[in-house]
Amino acid sequence: MGLRARSGLFDPGRGGFPGGAPQGRNRPKALSVVELTRLVKARIEPAFPDVWVEGEVSNFKRYGSGHCYFTLKDADAQLSCVLWRASAEGLRFEPRDGLKVLAHGRVAVYEPRGQYQLVADRLEASGVGALAQAFEELKAKLAAEGLFETSRKKPLPAFPRRVALVTSPSGAAVRDMLKVMLARWPLLEIVIAPVRVQGDGAAAEVAEAIREVNRLRCADVMIVGRGGGSMEDLWAFNEESVARAIAGSKIPVVSAVGHEVDFTIADFVADVRAATPSHAGELVAPELRGVIEHLARLQAALPEALLNRVTLARERLKSLAGSWALRYPEQHLETCRQRVDDLQARLLPLGLRAVESRRESAGSYAARLEGLSPLKVLARGYSVTTLENGKVVRAPADVKPGERLVTRVAGGRVHSTAEAAPEE
Repeated sequence: MGLRARSGLFDPGRGGFPGGAPQGRNRPKALSVVELTRLVKARIEPAFPDVWVEGEVSNFKRYGSGHCYFTLKDADAQLSCVLWRASAEGLRFEPRDGLKVLAHGRVAVYEPRGQYQLVADRLEASGVGALAQAFEELKAKLAAEGLFETSRKKPLPAFPRRVALVTSPSGAAVRDMLKVMLARWPLLEIVIAPVRVQGDGAAAEVAEAIREVNRLRCADVMIVGRGGGSMEDLWAFNEESVARAIAGSKIPVVSAVGHEVDFTIADFVADVRAATPSHAGELVAPELRGVIEHLARLQAALPEALLNRVTLARERLKSLAGSWALRYPEQHLETCRQRVDDLQARLLPLGLRAVESRRESAGSYAARLEGLSPLKVLARGYSVTTLENGKVVRAPADVKPGERLVTRVAGGRVHSTAEAAPEE
């Protein structure tokens, strides 16, 4: 591929300048770096507008802007890549270093660095299907948050008055559900929240419909689903937005997506999983014939049940009427009076003995306290001398000449004054 400068003298296809590089004033005008880069850009980008590249992800970085930058490499080369935010938001798995991927996009030249790169608009995991990988990653994430726990699942109402169907209004699934539910319970009111169930934007519509049914409180139970299809067809029900809308629903949700062998993230999050849309109709709508038969059995059994209750009550009344307490109430009262007298006769001596014991204990304690009384000590000829402030004189050094003293003896108090220095 040749590049020609505007002067017409530069032709890489013929080995550069004719006769070698020009000298002196004959030298043609040189290209600036940006001019050459733009010439290369103009030739390369139109040549590779739509390419697939397979390689191993390296140095993957997602910036706050939402744009992603990474390198694709193999054993012999590497390629710089960029994935703009709009494309990155549509990824069904999280790229990571070491993952082998297929990247679709166009080749572009980044002028500030003079570097060509792949501007990717789509990434798919190579080897392991991108959808399968995305499914397992989201399943593990939501399971770790506890969204699949049985304890958070709500029971279905036994006799719902109104059912909301979040599904396509034109699919076979809605016809199957309507047929089954109305055949089982003709009085059932059905509200259809029409949504797309596959393709771009389907997941957002399903999630919004679930939230809208909750906001309006227009149903007692909700069925979310569609008929069968490939994994790609059912993918809207594997999106995180739908899973979180189901988890946040205050109204019980039945997931009815595809056939019995199909499993989606919605199935794990929903309160109940139905094998098919028809099965979902059977789960939410009671069977009128069965209810009528059950009521008929109750009606037939009611007279006998009432008769049994009356018979049981009569036998119980007869048993009570024949009891000794009801036949001889005065004797029962006399027996109670006698028991009271017996208890009184037994308690009175016990009380007197307890009082006497306490009195003896008190006398003993009084005698012991009397023996320890300081008055007894004074009676034996001892005395206690204190200063006027009541401080006891324990040693001669405690008294100063002229201080007033109070000496307590057995017969009373003696007041005195210290006249001389204390003697040791």
